[in-house]
Amino acid sequence: MSQILDQKFIEHNRQLILDHPPSLFVLFFTEMWERFSYYGMRALLVLFLTSAIIDGGWGWSRADALELYAMYTGLVYLTPILGGFIADKILGYRYSVALGALIMTLGHAFMAVETTTFVYLGLFALIIGNGLFKPNISSIVGQLYDTEEKKDAAYTIFYMGINAGAFLGILLCGYIGEKVGWSYGFGLAGIFMFFGMLQFWFAQEILGKIGLKPTGKFDLSDTDEAKEVVEESPKVVRDRLTVITVFAFFTIFFWWAFEQAGGSMTIFAGDYTDRSLEGNGAMLFKVFNTVLTIFPMLVITWVLFKLFKVTFSNFATSNSFLALSFIIIWGIVLWMLFREFSASNTEVTASWFGILNSFFIIAFAPLFSKFWEKKIITSGPIKFAIGLILLGIGFGILAFGSASIPQGAKVASVSMIWLVLAYLFHTLGELCISPVGLSYVSKLAPARLVGLMFGIWFASSAVANFAGGITGSYIDKITETYSMSVFFLIFTLIPIGAGLVLIVLNGTLKRMMHGVE
Repeated sequence: MSQILDQKFIEHNRQLILDHPPSLFVLFFTEMWERFSYYGMRALLVLFLTSAIIDGGWGWSRADALELYAMYTGLVYLTPILGGFIADKILGYRYSVALGALIMTLGHAFMAVETTTFVYLGLFALIIGNGLFKPNISSIVGQLYDTEEKKDAAYTIFYMGINAGAFLGILLCGYIGEKVGWSYGFGLAGIFMFFGMLQFWFAQEILGKIGLKPTGKFDLSDTDEAKEVVEESPKVVRDRLTVITVFAFFTIFFWWAFEQAGGSMTIFAGDYTDRSLEGNGAMLFKVFNTVLTIFPMLVITWVLFKLFKVTFSNFATSNSFLALSFIIIWGIVLWMLFREFSASNTEVTASWFGILNSFFIIAFAPLFSKFWEKKIITSGPIKFAIGLILLGIGFGILAFGSASIPQGAKVASVSMIWLVLAYLFHTLGELCISPVGLSYVSKLAPARLVGLMFGIWFASSAVANFAGGITGSYIDKITETYSMSVFFLIFTLIPIGAGLVLIVLNGTLKRMMHGVE
């Protein structure tokens, strides 16, 4: 049976898309819709909780909202440990991904009800579903390749799919949630999670035997496991697992600061940034926002047609669900842009700034993918260090831009340019760490532990998200005691310091990787 499935994998992936197998792009779009749902909901959560009751929100304080945000985002990245274990031992990667997508769909449906019970039930479902989905689709990507050379590039392209979903989710769910109604924003996220599940389910054959249920049998014909038994000593495996652990530890510093985007940076955008535009300024923003929206949509649609061209004859049902989802997305995008152009004045939504990260990812990911392939920088620790330093620079820009805000001020109107520049540097840092980190877990982990190690990798994000949310909840106390600049300087100095430590550790970590680049 495995030989038949292997043959099917070869047949379905013979024609390449952008020098990669079409199966990568099936996973690309599946992950895109999952990230649409996650980031769409994340863009709204703090705004919904802190919005006045008269405006449909819950009227929570900033501190309470950010504490719930910390618990939710922390648990979202903790459950992948369990999800990776379940996939490795029981369900396999494919069924885990499909089940996780279904549970997340239900979670968004619960959130749309907006009652206290259903919101908490929805958050719980999203946490569990994400745990099954997130580590296991990343594991499948790594198994598409029998050589290591293309994995960094493949994970960078995959990461482009992640951020395409984040871009659309923040843009559309954020806009509809703030401008139309919170429940509509939460519900929209679930619709596309459902489409993503169906698109993946009906295209499984393109993966061959990758991601099927574990049989419990040990077969030396499997290349990865044969390599592990014949070539890799216990010391090599132990050293490489240690490197994964070290990388995971340093990513805590990165995501601890980076995830302020959904918390304190959203509050900064809502309460401390001048978002009201009139006249020429409003028109300039409308044109810019249109280009910012249409360009990524055209890029993603172009990739979609590339996939259709290669796979539609064999996977018509899967492609049809994907096509339907894009027809709906294009309809919502055009409606939103028309609605904004019809308005005389413009108030930029607080959630809008979140799309900048995703836009910059889509714009720069192909360049980074090609750059890694040129092997100008091959050291993983150096890539991570650069990412941390760039992130710190981004927060340094915010610290400088907020210098004019009086101590303890609850509102202000600083220029939007500071947030734009901060997101740019944060994104460049992210491209040095996140997709590269996924690739290194895939390359360094032994085959039998890939799912579990991805779970541990995401557990570091759990610690970071929880710590970041709790730290962000002190925004009022720190700005009252010191200033907004001091608050952002905390997120400037710590990541830069962590990056410098990684540079010092570079030689030791490279030796412990035993030839993996």
